[in-house]
Amino acid sequence: MTTATAGFIDTERQKLLGEQTHVIAELNNLRDLMQAEVDVEPDEGDSEIFEREKNAALIAVLERRLIDIETALKAIEKGNYGICTRCGTAIERERLEVKPDATLCLNCQREVERLSRRNRPQRQIDW
Repeated sequence: MTTATAGFIDTERQKLLGEQTHVIAELNNLRDLMQAEVDVEPDEGDSEIFEREKNAALIAVLERRLIDIETALKAIEKGNYGICTRCGTAIERERLEVKPDATLCLNCQREVERLSRRNRPQRQIDW
């Protein structure tokens, strides 16, 4: 590993640790909000319930993000950070700069997304 590579990985590690701290704080905040009692009056509508559902969805997204960050940090510890888990080639440095928790190279990511779209059921629009 060259000094430039080691320096790059250390920079990405610092980004990941900062993002991890941010995500954990946001998760704790949202979980605290979910602990609050919901007192919905019949004439108030469902605004509090809607907010709880939105917070639950955000929690799910942030939990997934935290898993991705932790996976990237483990890859750094193991020495295989920046290697595509699908094809084994190096993940583009530019991609890692934008998405430090990326586990797939750009080509594999495109292929996975293409396959995902192909397997997704089409919704019918009834006019």
